[in-house]
Amino acid sequence: MVVAHTAAPVTPKKNRRSLGKKRAKVGGIKDTTKPINVDEEMILEPLANEPTTNVEDDTKDDDEVIIDVDPESAPRPSTAPSFPALPASAIQSTTLKSETRRIPIPPHRMTPIKKDWINIFSPLTEILGLQVRMNVQRRCVEIRTSKHTKEIGALQKGADFIKAYALGFDVNDAIALLRLDDLYLDSFEIKDVKTLHGDHLSRAIGRIAGHDGKTKFTIENASRTRIVLADTKIHIMGSFQNIKVARDAIVSLILGSPPGKVYASLRTVCSRMKQRAL
Repeated sequence: MVVAHTAAPVTPKKNRRSLGKKRAKVGGIKDTTKPINVDEEMILEPLANEPTTNVEDDTKDDDEVIIDVDPESAPRPSTAPSFPALPASAIQSTTLKSETRRIPIPPHRMTPIKKDWINIFSPLTEILGLQVRMNVQRRCVEIRTSKHTKEIGALQKGADFIKAYALGFDVNDAIALLRLDDLYLDSFEIKDVKTLHGDHLSRAIGRIAGHDGKTKFTIENASRTRIVLADTKIHIMGSFQNIKVARDAIVSLILGSPPGKVYASLRTVCSRMKQRAL
């Protein structure tokens, strides 16, 4: 038995454009519209949300923004600032105003300062032009500027001079602080280097001083400084580089180095300093 399969008739698919043309023909209206590409519509038609700008409006706005500027009030280009001159009253008020400094004196230095008061009083008044007085009740020396004071740092120099004398330096050594600008004071304690107690502390102080002060004088002459041993405190006066040389030598003595080794290191350091000076 043979069965014949008949394929269903294939009907062509109609798109929307063909359907539209057919409807127009049926209704008697001829479709004259051309197919328009979507990209061309986007190029040709302006966006509805895009604001339209007018050239005339922009020029009007520019004219309205212009502000008249006074040529006198306009900033002038200059390299250095110009300030008006101070009135005479302001200059007089600054010169007449005096500054005061009070330097405390320890009790064990009250008797020496009374003996050397003339040597302390004279350089402060003659060299620096300061006014000085001794306040016995408060145990301090008060200094202040006057009309004869010429240098701005005179008050600080005077305070350093009196402080150096209060720490134990000689008057002639302390006067160098008034005449030279590169001299400083440095103070530290033995416990800052190494914690020592009892006989160990006494031996460390003895190593720094030496027999009859020989080691201390050697360090002073080699480093061109002045050293004061006040119990466990050590005060050094000199320039920055010389203070460092003396402090290194004292620290090595505190740590237990023999004096001979310290002398050898001082000789090498001093020879290097002389070569640099040349």
